[in-house]
Amino acid sequence: MNRYARYKKGPTFRYPERTWPDRSVERAPVWASVDLRDGNLALIDPMSDQEKLEMFRLLTGMGIRQIEVGHPASSRTDFGFVHKLIKEKRIPENVTIQVLSKCDDEQIEVTMRSLRGCRRAIVHIFHPVSDLHRELFYSGNEKAIMRIAERGAMRIREMADAFPGEITLEYSPENFTQTDPAFALSLCEKVISIWEPTPEKPMIINLPATMETEPPNVYADRIEWMHRHLSHRDSIILSAHVHNDRGGSAAAAELALLAGAQRIEGTLMGNGERTGNTDLITMACNLMAQGVDPGLDLHDVSGIVEVYERCTRMHVDERHPYVGRLVYTAFSPMHQEAIKRGFEATKKARENGEEVWKVPYLPIDPAETGRVYEPVVEAGSQRSKSSAVSLLARHYGFKIPAGMHREFADCVRKTVQAGEGAKLSHEQVMDVFRQEYMYRNEPLHFRKLQVTELGDESASGYDTRVKLTFTNGGQTQVITAEGNGPLDAVQRGLLDILGISVRILDYEEHALGSGSDAQAAAYIHLIDNGTGKITYGAGVSSNITRASVRAVFSAINRLRPEGELSQKQ
Repeated sequence: MNRYARYKKGPTFRYPERTWPDRSVERAPVWASVDLRDGNLALIDPMSDQEKLEMFRLLTGMGIRQIEVGHPASSRTDFGFVHKLIKEKRIPENVTIQVLSKCDDEQIEVTMRSLRGCRRAIVHIFHPVSDLHRELFYSGNEKAIMRIAERGAMRIREMADAFPGEITLEYSPENFTQTDPAFALSLCEKVISIWEPTPEKPMIINLPATMETEPPNVYADRIEWMHRHLSHRDSIILSAHVHNDRGGSAAAAELALLAGAQRIEGTLMGNGERTGNTDLITMACNLMAQGVDPGLDLHDVSGIVEVYERCTRMHVDERHPYVGRLVYTAFSPMHQEAIKRGFEATKKARENGEEVWKVPYLPIDPAETGRVYEPVVEAGSQRSKSSAVSLLARHYGFKIPAGMHREFADCVRKTVQAGEGAKLSHEQVMDVFRQEYMYRNEPLHFRKLQVTELGDESASGYDTRVKLTFTNGGQTQVITAEGNGPLDAVQRGLLDILGISVRILDYEEHALGSGSDAQAAAYIHLIDNGTGKITYGAGVSSNITRASVRAVFSAINRLRPEGELSQKQ
């Protein structure tokens, strides 16, 4: 059976006069969050008042100036939260709260009571108007639907006129996209005629895709048709509210802006009923990628995600646009190389006074959202060497010597292959570095170093004496030795006491960070004098001498698994 035949295509909306495809978005819309109402309603475990307050602070801190905070007539909890915001003066001066109510006298009265003491608010009235709703609930009677809109608008007008604060009306013909456009227009016109908006005191007409049933271009056609046919257009703020049932909410909302919408309702991460709402962060970052100021503070998306996940107990997918854990990660060597060249080109352009973004595969600079680009090392990759070294430098500040690059890349490659083809994140690459170099403490484990300057008149001809404490296979040993500098003295002491015959070929060091508490990193290139085997060691300490000695011990321990070191004859 072809079960798809059960589903009937809705009436086609034809609007060949459309002009939106030739436009581009030049400015950000008015952003309106419905996280605390639509988003909270869709949670398995709704937010507590404290969690709502934390989310409210997050939204206002991001720069969202219109926030729907509840449906006061639906529950004591919502009523109490709205009253709490007002009574405790938690609403910033530049923020307007929004409350939802059905077009019902009793609900409107309860809603207005919840706003006592509020200096400014948006009252959002709605009722279902779609062809299907009329069939299921009103026997197809359009006049019954019209009376609901009329009665609701009149009641809110009466109460708003007596309200000491400023009330803006928002009207939503729910299920707008499943409604005959002419009927939706007639409903809006009725409400407009009752409210009597002006350019100085406009009202909001919100046109929701309560369930997304059409492609984004059809939604845009509907929005433009309404935009062109609404009376008092200069007194109307046209708003779009798009759910994500088809996965096209962000696209539909963006096209709605082209078609005449001025305001977008949505939520963080697209939370909401079923597949959710338009994601405000995705839309804002999309605008940024087109050179449009989004008007929101997005400098710390990781912090936004942290608050969102804690308050909603929802998980943000790793691939979620702009905010997912993996969206600034490149796995493909080809992508890594292109991104690397793009960063170089962007840096060069900046040095020439040109502020442009020229990086393939990254629509915006991750730094705009407080994130960093992360190449991932892959087994067999031609770029695995440079990628591994780059990750250490970018994330942890380790600038390993050029001669050490290949050896470290081999360590990474072996780790990847041992994981059956896995790829490594920067944390995993750093773990390889720690285990292979910084934590190579057996059989020789450096413990303590005391350095004494002997001066030019030393009888032995050396300028430095060291007292070196370490464990050898778990047994503590102490060596006193002299040499020209601490490393030379350590090297001579190990030769004299243990017979370990090695020579330092090269040495590099650098600070890890800045300030008085910065750590130092040291790298030692060491050769076994007997076998000619060569390796590197690394050490970190707040003292550069101790870091260097740790690097010597690291290198010696790395040589030992390859065979016995040459002994003094």
